[in-house]
Amino acid sequence: MTDPKDPRDPAYDPEQDPKVATLSDAPGKVPNELPPETQTITFHQRLERNATLLLVASLAVVTIGGAVEIAPLFWLENTIEDVEGMRPYTPLELAGRDIYIREGCYVCHSQMIRPMRDEVERYGHYSLAAESMYDHPFQWGSKRTGPDLARVGGRYSDEWHVDHLRDPQSVVPESVMPKYAFLQSARLDGEYVGDTIAVHRMVGVPYTDDMVENARADFLAQADPDADTGGLEDRYPDVQVRNFDGQDGVTEMDALIAYLQMMGTLVDFTTFTPDASR
Repeated sequence: MTDPKDPRDPAYDPEQDPKVATLSDAPGKVPNELPPETQTITFHQRLERNATLLLVASLAVVTIGGAVEIAPLFWLENTIEDVEGMRPYTPLELAGRDIYIREGCYVCHSQMIRPMRDEVERYGHYSLAAESMYDHPFQWGSKRTGPDLARVGGRYSDEWHVDHLRDPQSVVPESVMPKYAFLQSARLDGEYVGDTIAVHRMVGVPYTDDMVENARADFLAQADPDADTGGLEDRYPDVQVRNFDGQDGVTEMDALIAYLQMMGTLVDFTTFTPDASR
């Protein structure tokens, strides 16, 4: 069986092959074996071949898209719904958060549970914007070499956290987390915690003058179960007071565990109802 359209066939007839163009068919043009529509350069092809035009068009698209996303926020009274139970970090928790950031814990552990079934079933209720309203900077993300920590508070004992920080593989054999035993020997006196509180107040965290003035006393009292914590508990409701690492004095491990044990515990999700108007 012969095929007059197959160039390899002895019976091949160029006149029956619509893909072949000759100089006699199109005077002045170079023969083209591609479909006729490819001879025309489209607007999009011109755009891709002109770097300046492509840059201008890209900026225009980004500008329009950004305006559509950002402009509506200027007409909202508040982008974060009020949630009962939220409060600023205590001085000790704030010091622990600074250690968490300093040691790069955020690189492997996100603090943002997305509203997907697999995440909610594993980690708990999806994260609310209000839970990060006092974070500077926030600890959102999706990079999880280790599990998300947004709801880690109260899931493990203080002793477990001490063992985990000293030697992660002793409690999670497959862990790739480095050891942080040195945190237990690093002492903290809270000398500058009042300055840290004052700086956070400057960026919008509602710390009062009373909180700033008593920052160092509150810092020391939270890790001392024998201290007078009446003022601390008045200033920071639902605060956890105890010797977190079991050692005398206040250490960096005390501060870090105090921060971890607080995360996700301030909002009572059994009574929380999302505001559908937002």
